Amino acid sequence: MRRGIAATALVSALALAATACGGDSDNESGKKSSGGELSGTVTFWDTSNDAEKATYKAIAESFEKEHKKVDVKYVSVPFGEANAKFKNAAGGNSGAPDVMRTEVAWVADFANLGYLAPLDGTSALDREADYLKQAAASTKFKGKTYAAPQTIDSLALFYNKKMLKEAGADLPASFADVKEAAKKVKSKSGKTGLYLRGDDPYFYLPYLYGEGGDLLDTKSKEILVDDAEGAAAFKVMKDLVDSEAAVTDASDGYNNQLNAFKDGDVAMMLDGPWSIEGALAGKQFKDDEDNLGVAAVPAGTARQASPQGGWNLAAYAGSGNLDASYEFIKYMSSAKVQQQTTEKLSLLPTRTSVYSAPTVENNQMVQFFRPAVEKSVQRPWIPEANALFEPIRLEMGKVLSGKATPEQGAKGVGDAYRKLLKDYK
Repeated sequence: MRRGIAATALVSALALAATACGGDSDNESGKKSSGGELSGTVTFWDTSNDAEKATYKAIAESFEKEHKKVDVKYVSVPFGEANAKFKNAAGGNSGAPDVMRTEVAWVADFANLGYLAPLDGTSALDREADYLKQAAASTKFKGKTYAAPQTIDSLALFYNKKMLKEAGADLPASFADVKEAAKKVKSKSGKTGLYLRGDDPYFYLPYLYGEGGDLLDTKSKEILVDDAEGAAAFKVMKDLVDSEAAVTDASDGYNNQLNAFKDGDVAMMLDGPWSIEGALAGKQFKDDEDNLGVAAVPAGTARQASPQGGWNLAAYAGSGNLDASYEFIKYMSSAKVQQQTTEKLSLLPTRTSVYSAPTVENNQMVQFFRPAVEKSVQRPWIPEANALFEPIRLEMGKVLSGKATPEQGAKGVGDAYRKLLKDYK
């Protein structure tokens, strides 16, 4: 799930107080008893959003029904704080959870710091062959597996069917089409066509990929983001804003975008399956779910593509109850639980077998998002992956505000990458 990756970088320097006991808690009873029964406490940090967390809390606590002597302490941690909070807790050996729901780009980073327990050969990795290859790729680091895939996702174009129809606008297939559709929406209703996330660099990627570009080539260790395609991506975004086809923001973009779309202030937004429940709660869709349309991310001049996202489950290396933590990860990434989260939240499973369940196979959002995920672009699964976004956020803000040209923005990102990645050219 992506709901504001920039926030992670902004709070990375904060020493946030831990709100739950985890790896350093009194878990002497956490080992299996002589009868092989698990016991003790498993503290679980969940980073899901407001529309999802009640479901995840209920599922996590239901683990206790299968393991009577295990106490699951569920803690909801805001996504924007989670990365820095875990590093502060793990690095200080105080207050880290036993298990954490991690964004896919965090696994290599945390593993590189020594904060995650390898899962190879443990009960956490159950039926590994059942995982989608793309989902499993983000769990690996230096030949070991440090997480179990929980959900996989990508971005799509959410659109208000009535607004487009009343404006006489066709469903956009490209960002050029978005601009044309926005003109019709503005003329008909005075509303804006697209909400463009100006605060979150993750949302730069569809534009970059659409122009045929990428961030890095990890095999040749080459920086690509400052090529002509990187500047072209910034140019497309800037043009959408300058032409008033899109409205943008500098902060709190997730909530601003979702609220604008739910209320009918904008006709379209780029978002992922994690926002389906939130969108359907809005006045534009609450009494008419069929009014919500989901389509492929619009294409640029070169192709149509969006980034691979998702969430994994990882165990803290310093946990005092690894036996129960491994079993908890196995449970939370099981086919049974993944089917439940698809049925309740329309989130995409990471297990191939789950897609054959009728309730999953017939889910309209799954029917769209699965092909989108299969065609999505994998991000660099390197320890610095999460740090790659802050330079984009800074330069994107300059470009969209007119303080830098698209070419200057792309160059600024490239220069920052060369300082961050010493062995890249």
